[in-house]
Amino acid sequence: MTSAPHLHAADDPEFVRLPSVTYMSIAGSGSPGTDEFYRKMLLAGDVARQLTRESHPVIEIQYWYPEGSAPVEIADFYTVNPVPSLLYRVLTAVPDTTTTEDLTAARTRAASSADERGDVIELHTTPEQDVVQVMHHGPFSEEFATLERLGALAQKRGAHRSGPHHEIHLDAFTRKTPQDTLRTILRDPVA
Repeated sequence: MTSAPHLHAADDPEFVRLPSVTYMSIAGSGSPGTDEFYRKMLLAGDVARQLTRESHPVIEIQYWYPEGSAPVEIADFYTVNPVPSLLYRVLTAVPDTTTTEDLTAARTRAASSADERGDVIELHTTPEQDVVQVMHHGPFSEEFATLERLGALAQKRGAHRSGPHHEIHLDAFTRKTPQDTLRTILRDPVA
C-alpha cells in the first residue's frame, strides 16, 4: 500500500493510504443531478472561494444510504437501493485551521444566490484511511463499469467498503456541461 495525495488517482484501480482532510460540508438527500443538488454544489463553491481564495474549488461528494437500507459493496453501489434515497455531503477541502467562525464569515462574504436559510454549513474531517480509488474519465452514466473495476480490486484483496462512497470532481461542471472530458476520482474507504 502506498501513500497518495488527496487529489490524485491512477487510471487503473489502486489501493492507497490517504491523509486526513478537513472540509466545509453541506448535507443533502436525494438523487444527484436534481436542482437541489446543483444548488448545494453552487453554494459550496461560493463559500469555499471565500475560504481558500481558489477561483475553482474542487467539489467532492460523499454518498451513503440511510440506516436500514440493503448493504452495498463498491461495484453495486448505485444499483441495489433506490438512488433517490441517497444521503450526501457536498464537500470542499479547507485549511485544517478553519474554524466554525471562519465558515460563518465566509458564508456572509459569499452572499451566494444559492444560499437558503435551512442550509447547514459545517466542518467535516475524514481520517487518515485506506481506500481503493480510480480515475474515471467521461460521463457520469459510465461510472458503473469503472466501479465494477474498482470493486473487483477490493474483492481480490478481501476488502469491503467501510464508509461513504466518495467522488472528487476535478473539473467544474453544471447540468449543461458536456461530460465527455470530465475527470472524477471514484474512491471508497475499505477495511
